[in-house]
Amino acid sequence: MRQLDTRSPTAGQPLQFKRHWIWVTVVALLPPLVVLTWVPPLAQDPAYHDFADQRSLLGIPHFGNVISNLPFVAVGAYGFWYTAARSSHDSAVLPGERYAQLIFFAGIALTGLGSTWYHLQPDNLSLVWDRAPMTLGFMALFGMMISERVSPKLGIGLLLPLCLIGLLSVYWWAIRDDLRAYAIVQFYPILVMIFILWQLPSRYTHGNWYWGVLAWYAVAKVCEALDARLFEVLQWVSGHSLKHVFAAVSAWWLLRMLKIRRTL
Repeated sequence: MRQLDTRSPTAGQPLQFKRHWIWVTVVALLPPLVVLTWVPPLAQDPAYHDFADQRSLLGIPHFGNVISNLPFVAVGAYGFWYTAARSSHDSAVLPGERYAQLIFFAGIALTGLGSTWYHLQPDNLSLVWDRAPMTLGFMALFGMMISERVSPKLGIGLLLPLCLIGLLSVYWWAIRDDLRAYAIVQFYPILVMIFILWQLPSRYTHGNWYWGVLAWYAVAKVCEALDARLFEVLQWVSGHSLKHVFAAVSAWWLLRMLKIRRTL
């Protein structure tokens, strides 16, 4: 016969809270600290600004890389509006998750604007306005997933520190010409999110749609790496312009998931 559990409902909370902070320390902090300690500083390659598509159109320099930011602005602005409008009547979403979603879509819209500014005249100074809001998107998504699959309290508590770390990584690169912190902010959370998706269930339906979000972003990064090659083959569009489009599709995929999912 099944034995009843007579423990207090809060009996396991101190241990659970302790495990959460062990997870933060070991999984989220230790590897980046190792990288910052053992990997030498990484300077920005000046050739990074030499994109394959240098064409101008309608008086707009680098037209393809500039105009391809419109999907960022559109998805980010609509996602921000939808999240803000939904928050007034959807009690199933926790406040901390709403904040993360608002920051994510604001970061996407601002990335579109910042990237537009950067591609009009690509250099390290204008690149700051592209990368800074991008880190808000990365870190807000990371905090969102922690809240949904690890601990709502932990996700809420880490949201602001994660966003500050993202912005500081860009500031560190801008003043020291050292990309290590920015590289960690861009890529390490993705590795942790893959681990979380693999190991922990979501509190919502359609949780596996996060794989689509990451997959579309991976396609975007491949296009970015093949910028010149894709432009040579396709002629009319470059890999970097496609990167903008597919990264915006990744954000749209997340928005679509948020619109159809339900609390379990």
